[in-house]
Amino acid sequence: MKQISSISQLQTELAAYHSRTIGFVPTMGFLHAGHLSLVHQAVSECDLVVMSIFVNPLQFGPNEDLARYPRDIERDRELAEQAGVDILFTPTVEEMYPRKIQTQVQVSGVTEKLCGASRPGHFEGVATVVSKLFHIVGPNRAYFGLKDAQQVAVIEQMVFDLSFPVTIVPCEIVRDTDGIAKSSRNVYLSAEERTQALILSRSLKQVKEMVEQGALTNQHDVRNFLIEQIELQPLAKIDYVEVLSYPTLTEPRNLFTETILIAVAVYFGNTRLLDNVILNK
Repeated sequence: MKQISSISQLQTELAAYHSRTIGFVPTMGFLHAGHLSLVHQAVSECDLVVMSIFVNPLQFGPNEDLARYPRDIERDRELAEQAGVDILFTPTVEEMYPRKIQTQVQVSGVTEKLCGASRPGHFEGVATVVSKLFHIVGPNRAYFGLKDAQQVAVIEQMVFDLSFPVTIVPCEIVRDTDGIAKSSRNVYLSAEERTQALILSRSLKQVKEMVEQGALTNQHDVRNFLIEQIELQPLAKIDYVEVLSYPTLTEPRNLFTETILIAVAVYFGNTRLLDNVILNK
């Protein structure tokens, strides 16, 4: 595996692969099994796999956790190599943004609910850095985890609207043995916070079964059920609980005939966790 931090060096290296399938896994590092599952799928489908590790300041708000976002590049390098990454791209902020950036990519519609509503500017930062990375790497296929299903919808919309020559490959959520969705932020949780956070995966699994069995028949009852379950945990502070059509992220007309995203964002202490389930996919 080669580790490259320079944009020009990476593009020179990739020029030799212009006729082969390049798979790309963009990450912010502190890798876990969810990231590595993306690599494994990319390895199985592509001739060359590029992973980027870049903690993108554009997608963090002024009061968010940019400075304390977990980083361990040596550990990440070893995990990436073991998983089958061919080129690890690790640019600095100065390499990606050598001067104040004056161009941002704004995707409307799908960014206006969920995390887009509670984190103003977040998806502009995401779309901008992913757009830039696509231009730098020039991948044929790019792999994203569905734990952040809204992010996948935003990237798919951007790729469609701007005619990027890349196929977006959404990949299933990877969970720990206790059911919690894998996340780099899980390291922040205390033992008690992690125990209480299990309500997210448990209640989402339960609500999925209840919809499939006909016990819940509309989005309002689904949402109220989830809120009641989550609020039983004293450390939980709900950011949002939403039931939306996917990937448009609009109000659903029918839970049984549309693809439905049931998504939650909940704080346990200072740690904000995402989880979701998709119905009728």
